[in-house]
Amino acid sequence: MKHYVLALLGGMLLFGTEAMFAQEHAAAVKKGERIIKVLCHKEKLPSFDASLTTLMEQIAQSGACTKLNRRQRQAVAYAIQAGGRSEEKHQHIHVGKEEKCPVCGMYVSKYPKWATFMRVGERNYYFDGVKDMMKYYIFDGDFPYARKAISKMMVSDYYTLEAIGAKEAFYVLDSDVYGPMGHELIPFKSREKAEVFLAEHHGKRLVRFEEITDRMIMALDGIAY
Repeated sequence: MKHYVLALLGGMLLFGTEAMFAQEHAAAVKKGERIIKVLCHKEKLPSFDASLTTLMEQIAQSGACTKLNRRQRQAVAYAIQAGGRSEEKHQHIHVGKEEKCPVCGMYVSKYPKWATFMRVGERNYYFDGVKDMMKYYIFDGDFPYARKAISKMMVSDYYTLEAIGAKEAFYVLDSDVYGPMGHELIPFKSREKAEVFLAEHHGKRLVRFEEITDRMIMALDGIAY
């Protein structure tokens, strides 16, 4: 059986979990926005450009809000991150509604936070995560095309959604944060943010593009290769 078919079956088992997480995250953002409006001085709140745990600590130390419990601070942190991302002026990866991932077949526009992009010759390909993009890049037996024709590969910074070159990014391998297809390689523009995320979310290691292997990719789907 093709490697990518095995990986697809493994990833689909986690799809329901990811959808539930997305709904819970959206609800937390709305709750945080309400708390900020009623209980906080918005101008005193910290910047969005930090990890969730760091933001929660900064909120507690800032004195910007009436005393909040941990869940309330977490909701406020989610709202700050979401608000900051919406105001970012960085270039993002824009995906058409009809674009499907050539590996798993899912509509990529549903998951803009995870979008990656590859240009091969005159054709553009979009993926719902680094893992699927790397399958398309590495497994030449399953996905035959001229690798020399690749002119661009872009990924989305986890915190800001800024489009960054795939070969310039820092990746956290197999953390407790799942993408649309389960366990992922999560990209960051800076090593510092990647290292903080690695520690806070129990990632296995920090890797660069050239260190990503076929075994590493398949292991993310629980497949020995």
